[in-house]
Amino acid sequence: MDPTTHIQTRPEAMGDVPGICELPLTRAVVQYRELHEMDAPGGRIEDIGLALVVEGRHAGSAEVIDLGSGRIKVLDLSTELVVLDWVYEPTLAHVSELITETAKTQQDEPLRSYVYKLGLRVLERVGFGPLTRPTLLRIGYRDICRDFDLHEGTSIRFVLGPGRLTRVYLDYDACALSFKTVFTEPDIPLEHALLDAFGSAEVRRFDMISEADSIEYQVRLALPTTFAETRSSLGAMRRGFSYASLRTAALRVCWTPNGYVWPARNAGQPPRARFPSAVSGDQSLVVISTHGPLTSKNTDYYLASYL
Repeated sequence: MDPTTHIQTRPEAMGDVPGICELPLTRAVVQYRELHEMDAPGGRIEDIGLALVVEGRHAGSAEVIDLGSGRIKVLDLSTELVVLDWVYEPTLAHVSELITETAKTQQDEPLRSYVYKLGLRVLERVGFGPLTRPTLLRIGYRDICRDFDLHEGTSIRFVLGPGRLTRVYLDYDACALSFKTVFTEPDIPLEHALLDAFGSAEVRRFDMISEADSIEYQVRLALPTTFAETRSSLGAMRRGFSYASLRTAALRVCWTPNGYVWPARNAGQPPRARFPSAVSGDQSLVVISTHGPLTSKNTDYYLASYL
């Protein structure tokens, strides 16, 4: 007799994990992020990341409508699914009728207006919490992007000079601003500008991991725990961007083999020189020699400022 008993171990018992979501999601109001769709970082400016599932028999290819833009999307909701609420059948039927009418008339305003109000009602019903905070931050950041740099993406572009562009995205889950650059070495003027613009926040620099990467800066604001704190965080972002906009408008960066040009009011005693402005008219500048390359191509900068 063999007394040995074969007991299935825990890893073997969970061999089928992870599986796939087989729950019908039709009528669900879900929160989606970048991993659910193939889109630019931060998403499109019209979207709010909150959607109503109009056809969700298969979670891996669910047909949804974004409650901000009214755009139809096909999302993979089989992983990291967040369901905030459910709508009634008559509500879904009305949305479907509006979608059909929009396709006929090419007038999307009735659909967009209705679904946006629906999204706001859902957020009001659920209330503020860890699940709704990312959506509220995205809606607020969307308004900031529209004011500072209206384009198709939910980001703000800062032109610091020729070849020096940074895009700012908001990590909605962490309430952190990501300044993505094209630089392979630290940008000291940008670092100083971020420290000045967001003095109360933590500013971090992420160096390159591979040759395909570039320098990234992250401004970490306090994670809001109430709706009032969320509004305060968005207000701090707006004030910081306003300061950064003024600073980048005052500081023009031009490529030159000679050295820095720094604002005379900050440079102290060096003599002033006159250089033509790339914007309009001339600018009074102070020339300060550099002591080494700031880029991998041994190229120095000019920093020019209106006085």
